[in-house]
Amino acid sequence: MRVRIDADLEKGTIERTELPESATWLGGRALADSILFEEVPPACHPLGPGNRLVFAPGFFAGTSMPTASRMSVAGKSPLTGGIKESNVGGMAGITLAQLGVGAVVIRGISPGPSLKLLVFRHGSAELMDAPELGGLGNYETVECLKKRFGDGAVILSTGPCGEMKMSAATIAVTDTNGRPCRHAGRGGLGGVMGSKGLKAVVMDPEGSQLRKGADPGAFAEAVKEYTKILQSSKRTAFWRENGTAALIDVSHARGSLPTRNFTSGAYDKKDRINSDRLKVLVAQRKGAMGHACMRGCIIRCSNIFNDPQGRYLTSGLEYETIAMMGSNLDIDDLDTIAQMDFRCDDYGIDTIETGATLGILTETDLFRFGDGERAIQLLDEIGKGTVLGRILGQGVTTTAKVFGIARIPAVKGQSLPAHEPRSLKGLGVTYAVSPQGADHTAGFVAEEPFSKEGHTERSRKAQINMVIADSLGLCQFTGLRDDYGLFARLIGALAGKIPSAEEVWRIGRDALWKERTFNQAAGIGPGQDRLPEFMRSEVLPPNNSAFDVEDQDLDRVFGDYPS
Repeated sequence: MRVRIDADLEKGTIERTELPESATWLGGRALADSILFEEVPPACHPLGPGNRLVFAPGFFAGTSMPTASRMSVAGKSPLTGGIKESNVGGMAGITLAQLGVGAVVIRGISPGPSLKLLVFRHGSAELMDAPELGGLGNYETVECLKKRFGDGAVILSTGPCGEMKMSAATIAVTDTNGRPCRHAGRGGLGGVMGSKGLKAVVMDPEGSQLRKGADPGAFAEAVKEYTKILQSSKRTAFWRENGTAALIDVSHARGSLPTRNFTSGAYDKKDRINSDRLKVLVAQRKGAMGHACMRGCIIRCSNIFNDPQGRYLTSGLEYETIAMMGSNLDIDDLDTIAQMDFRCDDYGIDTIETGATLGILTETDLFRFGDGERAIQLLDEIGKGTVLGRILGQGVTTTAKVFGIARIPAVKGQSLPAHEPRSLKGLGVTYAVSPQGADHTAGFVAEEPFSKEGHTERSRKAQINMVIADSLGLCQFTGLRDDYGLFARLIGALAGKIPSAEEVWRIGRDALWKERTFNQAAGIGPGQDRLPEFMRSEVLPPNNSAFDVEDQDLDRVFGDYPS
């Protein structure tokens, strides 16, 4: 049995109900979408009382399935103005699921001056005051909460950027080492959490139980098949050995590495920030490659990066951060990038959005390419909430408006991530039309990267498959996409009711339809399904390619949806 927990911060009440039969096969993103679609007025203000914040572990979270316990965080985004799901690893999805929780819904706004905690123990949930945590960074917040609730506590928290309701604020999740270094980073959901007066969610794992399912034998057999696929995959070994920083070389080679504010797709100093350089520094400083962000992960693509004195600095230093705060800003020093990453983790601000924001700031006299010291100073301004910091913390689109910048690398208010769509045109279609705004995790398309043809169907399929993965709790690095038959066997053995392969597909298709319908009611129409104008008019070196997919092909991705 999975339950839904409703915490109403305005009333100070907590309700516990069973998830309905309609949610039998739903978890993660699909379940969160259903809740938001049915209960949140699309026209509500993202920081107002009408919005809700949903934490939904993936359907397989808390089971014996490896690399399958990710969690969806969702709400109406203050960054895009539409529905937003941000997917996160760490220990929260496992722990909530093993405490029997299928979804946590945060409602209302706390009327008091004191910040609130939501505390889960086996069979109970409680709201508590936490005035002592006001203004603290995520690391100090976690340290204080562990002293209060024990070292084994699993914690979700928002930093000072969330308390200041910034549109690029994140929600931190503790990893296997108890550090708040995994983030629901995109869409500003940390600002939604801060707007409600909720500083942290604390989970005591004592009494939690492994989820075994309605047919444990059949589930174990299907898990064995799934695990064999992961263990035998060359991709698994590649990610474990090199981490996501390996994508620096991959992106540079195909001309899709954002460089100097999206003016090039290749970086002449990439060897100073790539995986080879990262592995040398990690070994010298007794850090670790092959680190798992969640218990039971086979892929282990993360790392622990220490400073020159061997002291912990960040975990992990990932591709998106290295690219957006490295090549995109012409900062070619991993130590500087790691210092920036630590600050983003602690303050609770998205590294992708912030890297893009500092990139466009080079069009002013406030920042220049390659100035790592100034970049760190600007991050500190964001964390302290200075006037300039509050502007930057609202993300690339707001910053561009304030400074009169027309060349904005964003879709639906959200910055492009670290994969240039002029060299990956299928992914550019996903950026343009996804209800999530520009997001590489919404449906990655790498086939025929320079062709303008065929991406309507590729992007639609990739987006549906990614919703399924997000809903099941699968890491995208499993490489499993349209294995609907395997998914059906796993879902059926766990739920006691077996879906068909088509019904598995409909989990993704229907959730996307709900996101799209919600956004249209919120005023986000097909006219906003476009990449920035400069990506059509400016060719991108070294491939000298512009984004030339026809608008009519973009419109066809969801033009006849649902079929």
